[in-house]
Parts: sequence; C-alpha cells; structure tokens
Amino acid sequence: MTQSDKLYRYLFDKADVRGELVQLKDSYQQILAAADYPAPIKRLLGETLAATAMLTATLKFEGEIAVQIQGDGPLRLLVINGTHDNVLRGVARFEGEVPEGDLQSQIGQGHLVITITPTDGERYQGIVALDKPSLAANIEQYFAQSEQLNTRLWLHTDEQHAAGMLLQQLPASNVQTEVEFEHLEALTDTIKADELFTLEAQDVLYRLYHEESVQLFDPSDVSFKCGCSRERSLSALATVAKAELDAIIAERGHIEMHCDYCNTSYRFDAVDVAGANVALAPSSDSQH
Repeated sequence: MTQSDKLYRYLFDKADVRGELVQLKDSYQQILAAADYPAPIKRLLGETLAATAMLTATLKFEGEIAVQIQGDGPLRLLVINGTHDNVLRGVARFEGEVPEGDLQSQIGQGHLVITITPTDGERYQGIVALDKPSLAANIEQYFAQSEQLNTRLWLHTDEQHAAGMLLQQLPASNVQTEVEFEHLEALTDTIKADELFTLEAQDVLYRLYHEESVQLFDPSDVSFKCGCSRERSLSALATVAKAELDAIIAERGHIEMHCDYCNTSYRFDAVDVAGANVALAPSSDSQH
C-alpha cells in the first residue's frame, strides 16, 4: 500500500542527476469531485496535478505557481494552482465532446503557461507552444527552453491515481553526465503505471535503480485546498457597484457565487450586500 499524496526527491550518488517521484490519490479525487469531467479531461487533470507537484520542487521558489493549458479546441482551459508547499487545486473548462487521443486533438492550437509568483521578488512566466503529443513532452520542451537542462517526465493516471517521475541533469554537467543521464533515463523508461500506483517509493526506486547508489529524502505532503470562502466572496462583491448588486437582488432575491474549484456556492441577500458595501466605504476619519 503506497502512502497517499506524497512527493519524494532523490539523488544519485555517482551521477549529477536528480529525481522526483509523486504519488497522488486523495488530492486528485477531490479535484475530480468538483465537476462531471469526461475521461480525457480527468486524465489530463491528473497528469497536470502530478507535474505541478514535481515542478514546485524542481523550480525552487517560495510563493505560488499556476500551470495552465490554453487552447481553441474542445478543451479551452485547464489550470492547476498551487503553492511551494504543494497545496494544490485545479479546474478545467471545455465545450462539447473532448475526444480520446493526443493533446492536439483535445486542445487544438494552444499554449502551456507556467507562472511563478514568489512571495518576494518579481513574477515570472514561461510560455511554450503545445505542439507535442503529450503533456510530459511539452513540459520537457519548457525546460529545454528555460533551463537548458536535460529533463524527462513520466506521467500516469487512472480513475483513482495520478503519479509521475522526473529526472533532471544537474547544472554542473559534462559529457560524462550526458552519458549517465541517458543511462538513468533508459532505466526509468521501464516504469509501468501500476507500479507507480501500487508500490512504495522505495520499492519503485529499487525496481528501477537496484544497481545504482540512490539517496532518497523524506517525503513532502501534497494536499488539496481551495482558497474560497464566504468572506472572500463577499469581499469580491464589495468591489461591484451597489446599484448593480441591488438590481440583481431585486430580480432574483439573492446573489449566488459559485467556486468551480470545489463546487461550493455562496448565497448573499440584501443585508449581506449592504454590509459588504459599508465595509468597503471610506471611514469618516479618512475623509478629514
């Protein structure tokens, strides 16, 4: 039995290569529970969730990350938002039937957008065309462009699990490191989806690298959490003109706000709206 929702980092003692392994279940299921997604989108949400979890450790930042797939096909938008400590949430928007098949058949012409908003410092955004057949291949292309480091990803999902592995060449590399990376890449390429879903991380690494010397670090937790709340929703309403809010309440009797990330709805009446606008109004002290 695997430990659910864990991210593992590991290093090879005799090669300038690092690795990551992520195994997710609960956080993946909580994201899927928010909407009735078709099977292709479920799989892509799981792949993007696993990839984002590994990116948080690979890109080394403190703050927030957003991994977005944008396209003009049936799948219009898919995004996983997270933090450096792997608190994640996700949502997808689509129109019509999303076909089985490669990424291009699902998104049409599109882009992968990775945005990092550090707690301190400037926001960074990397964009690559989604012109490869899989999400993993497109993220590898992102690293080739932005980091100039050999990077490989393996992403697997089913109805219950999302999992992945990542290998990356360390910056202090040379010709020997290239050879070492190719060797380890070939070993990792033999991983099977059911092994990632069912085996403990230590067993996965032994299965792949039993002839290598590998240092496995303590795992980090990965969890789902939506940032919405009644208070935040009411604060958002307070930025809308009161006359517009009053008109909606006069017509419907209330205002309802829905969170696509967790499928929670918040209902506000005239008293709520009046209180929100009073809170937003400047105090008498500030007018002097």
